[in-house]
Amino acid sequence: MPHPFSTLSPDTVMSAAESVGIWPAGEPFALNSYENRVLMFRDDDGERWVVKFYRPSRWSDETIQEEHDFLQELAAANVPVVAPWRDPHGQSLHTYQQFRFTLYPQCSGRAPELDNPSHLFALGNALGRLHAVSSRKAFQYRPSVEWQHGIDDAVARVIESKRLSKHQQRAYHNVVQKILAHLGKHPIASDQMIRTHGDCHLGNVLGRDDSFTLVDFDDCLMAPAIQDIWMLLPVDDPSGWRAQLSEIVEGYEEEQVFPQHQLSLIEPLRAYRLIRYTAWLVSRWDDPAFPRAFPWLAESGYWDQHIRQLEQQLLQLEKPIWLA
Repeated sequence: MPHPFSTLSPDTVMSAAESVGIWPAGEPFALNSYENRVLMFRDDDGERWVVKFYRPSRWSDETIQEEHDFLQELAAANVPVVAPWRDPHGQSLHTYQQFRFTLYPQCSGRAPELDNPSHLFALGNALGRLHAVSSRKAFQYRPSVEWQHGIDDAVARVIESKRLSKHQQRAYHNVVQKILAHLGKHPIASDQMIRTHGDCHLGNVLGRDDSFTLVDFDDCLMAPAIQDIWMLLPVDDPSGWRAQLSEIVEGYEEEQVFPQHQLSLIEPLRAYRLIRYTAWLVSRWDDPAFPRAFPWLAESGYWDQHIRQLEQQLLQLEKPIWLA
């Protein structure tokens, strides 16, 4: 069976851009992206563009458009994001052949340095500005963090992949159910849920000096504000967490009050992501980009390692370091 992007050739990419009136001056250059296909090119005027082709059947048009409208709202409020280009009719989501795509002005820069206090302050300030706007209303079509549904869905995808032995299935199911029981002790109230970036790690922050831009809102969703903060903190250095978090908080509170009461959700959110991330990988294995990028998933010892990783995360849930 051909994978969803098997017919997305360089000529198709260039023709798609031309169909909306943007003329590439040369072949596009592929950027690192797995769920979608993202490429960069220069147009005839020397302007740099990023074009994103959405994975077929992954999102509804309404879900994608809601992301675009969110970015437009943020940009209008001077939040440091890159809003998608709109054509003269105000359209940001376009179609060429069977592909849906959008275009962005290229944003260049480097990730912030976590040992640089001024970078952390600027990053916190950007997130505070984001959340000051994003908390004004809710998404209608985008997903939400839901402990039970999200993990049930992930487990089903992992088991259906038939990559685990019977013994591994039992061990996996056992540790996931224990994790789910712990997550149930951390219910997320509806008034804690806001529109978030959703995948705010260092790879999705670009800038120079003390000015940073948040990019790649593909995974934006309803979640607690802390969802956009915990992935920026180092996993294996508790003392470093606290020092770096204090700088982020200081910048954040230039815009609004930091949600200190949500710190207890960091380890539950980490567990949730660990489970769902692996399920995402196995569900995309028929796309050749995934075996090339994640070859270790096919190794015999991977699932034993993943189960041990979940067991270690269970220990963190039982003794949350954030409350120590």
